[in-house]
Amino acid sequence: MNNLSRTGPLRLEVIICLFLILATTGVFWQVRNHDFVNYDDTRYVTKNANVQGGLTVKGLIWAFTTGDVSNWHPLTWISHMLDCQMHGLDPTGHHLTNVFLHAANGGLLFLVLRFMTGAVWRSAIVSALFALHPLHVESVAWVAERKDVLSTFFWLLTMLAYTWYVKRPGFEKYLMVVAAMALGLMAKPMLVTLPFVLLLLDYWPLGRFDVEVPSVGNNLKRLWRLVWEKWSLFLLSLASSIITFLVQQRGLAVQPLELIPAESRIANAFVSYASYVWKMIWPTHLAVYYPHPLESLQEWQIMAAAFLVLSISGMVLWEIKRRPYLMVGWLWYLGTLVPVIGLVQVGGQAMADRYTYVPLIGLFMSVVWGISDITATRSRLKGALAVSAAVVVVIFAICTSFQLRHWKNTKTLFEHALRVTSRNQLAHNQLGLALLKEGSPEKATEHLLEALRITPQYVHAHINLGNAYKDQGEVDKAEQEYRRALRYVPSHATANNNLGILLAMRGKTDEALTLFSKVLEIDPDNARAHNNMGIALAKRGEFGKAIEHFSAALRIDPQHASARQNLKRALDRQGRN
Repeated sequence: MNNLSRTGPLRLEVIICLFLILATTGVFWQVRNHDFVNYDDTRYVTKNANVQGGLTVKGLIWAFTTGDVSNWHPLTWISHMLDCQMHGLDPTGHHLTNVFLHAANGGLLFLVLRFMTGAVWRSAIVSALFALHPLHVESVAWVAERKDVLSTFFWLLTMLAYTWYVKRPGFEKYLMVVAAMALGLMAKPMLVTLPFVLLLLDYWPLGRFDVEVPSVGNNLKRLWRLVWEKWSLFLLSLASSIITFLVQQRGLAVQPLELIPAESRIANAFVSYASYVWKMIWPTHLAVYYPHPLESLQEWQIMAAAFLVLSISGMVLWEIKRRPYLMVGWLWYLGTLVPVIGLVQVGGQAMADRYTYVPLIGLFMSVVWGISDITATRSRLKGALAVSAAVVVVIFAICTSFQLRHWKNTKTLFEHALRVTSRNQLAHNQLGLALLKEGSPEKATEHLLEALRITPQYVHAHINLGNAYKDQGEVDKAEQEYRRALRYVPSHATANNNLGILLAMRGKTDEALTLFSKVLEIDPDNARAHNNMGIALAKRGEFGKAIEHFSAALRIDPQHASARQNLKRALDRQGRN
């Protein structure tokens, strides 16, 4: 490794690192004025009593034991708790935490690549592309995607510790590698592919394979030693994969083969691989949600995407000896997308911008090192290359600034999604929910009906449409929508709860109590259901039982204002203070 360059009293590397951090923070700074959105931010922060309670012993136990939102990521939960402890429900602090983590990731990536490769400016360009690319807006501007920026911070720390370990092996340094990866897995299971990435880095740039020796046997022995060296990392990946699969199955997040057949998943995987490459080059029509095409993909699309993926794979293998970074970068891209490419389908999306947060690093490495090699012997092109790289980074930064504006609030986010996608049932549903919240049930109804026209079995849209009809005074239609939702998912807590509220309003207290009891069987920690149960019991004059449920609601959610008021009234009725 060459000596570190210096500029005045400061190392050039320090100046570049600080510039990356400041530039990234500056571009993303506008999110300080953004709101939470009604897509997952509610589950992670704004309607999560455990998170809003801040850092408590009870909260920490919950973070390590819950499978809420179909994931096990205690470190992510703890980071949200810490934000609530410091900022409450002011979205500014939550957004800026994401920004600072992303900026730190940009600087850390530069240091990692610099220490691994010895190349200053190539490492800087890759890091700038990573930090300022529009595809990464989703991971930063979306509070619920804290897990992306937080887990990647530990991903890069693992790589940095691994580099130190390779340069001067030692047990303590190896433990640092294991610890960093374990923390990353507790932020997001995306790190399950990291041991494979480290094997790629062993080949290039760390040069731990003896590529000069033509003996296949020698290289296989070397490969086995490098794999065995990482046995603890592979064990962590296996454990995380098993936990994640079980939690996602329990949360009904994994889509069955009957809904999305294997051939549709494979076809969509090829198209997604190709689409991400195209969006890296030409980042337009970015959306928070891309509906799964199911079986509507055209044969030419599938063939073209497969041809692109296989052609690039063949090219990088052909160049493996002369330009090993091409293979490493391409396999980094392909491999790190495997958990989210849709072969095991989680959720209903075809692809997602946030999935590219780590994988694009591989493509950026291949492109930057490749172009640099091509122009290495042509001095006249070096200046043009530097200017071109700067222009590209600036263009991406401008595109990122514009893309960030779509994330200002729920309405702007999903109105944009509807402009750039088609048949987007989730965007119609979430926009309808936002309109309902701002007091426009008629406009909300239009979007919710459209969501159900696209996907008639969309349970959340039926529930939201029921709420919209209820707000418009059309109680019969509201009841009909809640019952339709329950036909699809009889155990749906919100549908049972909302129908119970409606029936209680109509004087059907006994039937309402049955529904509230069912909700509490499904979800014993449902504060709303406890409060509603208490209201129904109080109507029947059973104030003692009502007090128990109001108290339970407040134990679960101390900020539940309605439960606190109802508890006071019930105690007053019993003459108790």
